[in-house]
Amino acid sequence: MRKAQKKQAEDFVELLGQAHEEIRKAVEQQNIQTALTLLADCQEGAVSLGGLIETTEGQDAAVIPLLEEYCEVLFNIHTKLRESKVAFGFKESCGIEDMDEGRPYVKTADLREREIYQALSQSLIKISISIKKDIKIRREAVFLPYKASMWDSLESVWKAADEDPDCDAYVIPIPYYDRKPDGSFGEMHYEADQYPEYVPMTSYEAYDFEKRRPDMIFIHNPYDECNYVTSIMPFFYSKNLKQFTQQLIYIPYFILGEINAEDQQAMEGMDKFCLLPGVLNADKVIVQSEDMRQAYIKILTKASGEKTKQYWEKKILGLGSPKVDKIQSAGVEDLKIPEEWTKLIRKPDGERKKIIMYNTSVSALLEHSEKMLAKMRSVFRIFQENREEAVLLWRPHPLMKAAIESMRPRLWKEYQELVEQYRGENIGIYDDSPDMDRAVIVSDAYYGDWSSIVHLYRETGKPVMIQDVEIL
Repeated sequence: MRKAQKKQAEDFVELLGQAHEEIRKAVEQQNIQTALTLLADCQEGAVSLGGLIETTEGQDAAVIPLLEEYCEVLFNIHTKLRESKVAFGFKESCGIEDMDEGRPYVKTADLREREIYQALSQSLIKISISIKKDIKIRREAVFLPYKASMWDSLESVWKAADEDPDCDAYVIPIPYYDRKPDGSFGEMHYEADQYPEYVPMTSYEAYDFEKRRPDMIFIHNPYDECNYVTSIMPFFYSKNLKQFTQQLIYIPYFILGEINAEDQQAMEGMDKFCLLPGVLNADKVIVQSEDMRQAYIKILTKASGEKTKQYWEKKILGLGSPKVDKIQSAGVEDLKIPEEWTKLIRKPDGERKKIIMYNTSVSALLEHSEKMLAKMRSVFRIFQENREEAVLLWRPHPLMKAAIESMRPRLWKEYQELVEQYRGENIGIYDDSPDMDRAVIVSDAYYGDWSSIVHLYRETGKPVMIQDVEIL
């Protein structure tokens, strides 16, 4: 049973207890009709409570027989009150006894308010204890990735939730849109078919957030409407998701270089990572290290005032990045290497060539434009000339196409021709798959633009080389 549902069940019991007190007063005041109405209300409440418990726990829940006994008590009291001809508290009295293996029943004599209240209370106490003891709380955790290539930023957390016997974990890929040059939404993308086979998918159209209200929602997109290249479906903006859960948790899809919060020069530019809607709207933010936590706290406190520092200290957690968990736990033997890759990787004698992961970023292309395209041609030529010893594994940023079309449309034709030449002449491996970790694990060294992948790649201990656009 979910936490909110168990709270609802406990609230039911509390309301029944309050009704019992009103029944006692009504009987004491000889207002029999009011007592009869309240008893009927209790019966209806007990049936509703039983329905809630059967829906979540099944018909074999330990509390169900206790609710049935409680309904018998209500029925018997209701019957005797209705048939009573002598006012309560005058000529005759009655008692409530535990008979038939502890099942309470009401004698045929007229009832006094004390015995009625005692019988109802004893039965209700058993129900209350059973709900607390026998019904376990199950949590519901929802994971909302939007790009399959960024799933590694949530995967290890999902695995932990999925393996928890008291947690129901749902992975719900959400749609996103390319933005047109005017900022309006363009083509919609939905990548639910690109996730690992072992990850069960739930359709975003089938999950009712308002009705289910998950205990936790995990996101890795912090931008809401502030991304100029793409936008997730507005329903899934962090400012909207907050209303459906008690714990909205943001985990960055990227890794940054470690930073000292006291180094003012190093802290420059951190605003663009810290002052984002997802960070501000989340209940918890999980970052890659304690040093990064301190950097976030400093930026956020500076932006919102010194009095808020304690709030940010509780909200920002330096627990590590799931991206690092994924890289450190996987090995080459765990990978599925496509056959076309294998043909390029192996020498005629079967020996393995050196594999260089070539990463080209959106920011570098937007900054250098034509120069960046010229640099890429130069790199391709060098590796084509040395293809017997090394193979280039080119992995352009997943949003490269959307970024060019939105912000540098004049470059699109030339970029597309470059891609077609690279692939058509088998210059190297072209990797536009959602599995970025495979490229990191299988390669022997990194070459390319400075990006968050650099910090992740360093965790492998393999060489990292940053390209200079000015050198051809």
